[in-house]
Amino acid sequence: MTATIRVAAAGDIHAGEPLRERIERAFAGVAHEADLVLLAGDLTTHGLPEQAEVLADACREIQVPIVAVLGNHDHHSGYSDDVRTTLEAAGVIVLERSHTILEIGEVEVGIAGTKGFVGGFTGAEIADFGEPALRHVYAETTLEVEALERGLEEIAGCHKTVVLLHYAPVQDTLVGEPETIWAFLGSGRLAGPIGAHRPDLVVHGHAHHGTAHGAIGEVPVHNVAVQVTGQDFVVFEL
Repeated sequence: MTATIRVAAAGDIHAGEPLRERIERAFAGVAHEADLVLLAGDLTTHGLPEQAEVLADACREIQVPIVAVLGNHDHHSGYSDDVRTTLEAAGVIVLERSHTILEIGEVEVGIAGTKGFVGGFTGAEIADFGEPALRHVYAETTLEVEALERGLEEIAGCHKTVVLLHYAPVQDTLVGEPETIWAFLGSGRLAGPIGAHRPDLVVHGHAHHGTAHGAIGEVPVHNVAVQVTGQDFVVFEL
């Protein structure tokens, strides 16, 4: 019988010097509550290396594995590579159109992670048609979807499988946000690989006024933005 794994997840931490104390306290606490920590993007306020260092300092002393993806805030200032490098130097595994497999006790946990992107959902989706700028947006989402598919294929043999995103793959967790901006909060195309491979857990952030729980078929999808959960971390059992 496979052991239960406790997974703590949070998104949209928006780290920066003003939040240092709270972040350090939250990470010190979660180390005793979870076997694995997932960070669902928007790790910094404006994507500056010094903001990433605040989060890195909190992660550095934690013995629990920490896996993250970047969000739109982390790309804002053009230093996303530096943000990633800063976090990786502190031991954080940053996934970007990639995957990782972790041995947690006797359990092999596979995580497919990527930022995701915009595009909308059934009935209101950006199409691969028209102006080059719009087709470029469609192509960017395509790269994210293809990467998610590859990642899920690579981790298919693991005891437990997880998808880590920033943008939403389903409308359920966007309810509460104005429908007029849903196309900028995620893409239903991300749901394709998830529905096909049926991971045990999907987490994302980005939608600060969305809903905490949704699903793709029988696959649970959770919006773990701290603005939605009202908690530093939400803990799931796998």
